[in-house]
Amino acid sequence: MKILLVEDDPLIAAGIVTGLRNASFVVDWAQDGQDAENALILQEYGLLILDLGLPRMSGLELLGKLRGSGNHIPVLVVTARGMLDERVSGLNAGADDYLVKPFSLDELVARVFALRRRAQGWSSSELQLGKLAVDPRKRQVRLGDQEIHLSDREFRLLMALIEVPGQVFSITQLEERLYGWGEEIASNSIEVQLHRLRKKLGKDWIRNIRGIGFKLVEPS
Repeated sequence: MKILLVEDDPLIAAGIVTGLRNASFVVDWAQDGQDAENALILQEYGLLILDLGLPRMSGLELLGKLRGSGNHIPVLVVTARGMLDERVSGLNAGADDYLVKPFSLDELVARVFALRRRAQGWSSSELQLGKLAVDPRKRQVRLGDQEIHLSDREFRLLMALIEVPGQVFSITQLEERLYGWGEEIASNSIEVQLHRLRKKLGKDWIRNIRGIGFKLVEPS
């Protein structure tokens, strides 16, 4: 899942980005509300982590505009504003969860996983398709009784596919889900990762829809 972090403090943002990337999330970072609004228009994100005290456009204003336009992206508010009325204002404006600074990265990552699970309607933290099971928290992949060892990129690719099994993704769509701003993308990177993933899972798990893209399916 790709996350947009909106935080004007570079030190705090760096810690959050590192923690989320270590948990195999793709993260873009915006430093003010206006840049965040533009990013949300141009790209699709699975989650927004939003500070309230932002330059150019406050977090509450951005949140209000998102919900007013019908954008239902899950929003985790993280802010130093710990007063009860401010927390209530954030939740009333459409936030899905609230975390007061200072907080531990472990708690932040746990809340992100919980919000994603809730947004996707998953009944447990483990994703399953037939005999294939993926545990995002433990970064474990099992095919039947066999554990499959994947690189970080391979794991992110599998997560992108299994979150919406059966949906066809173009190479461009997969690139958007696997790479954040400023990350260099080799010309055939996605094709290489798809090839490696098919070798480890079995070629029938990832189907190539000629001229359109790829999708994850349970072999018949």
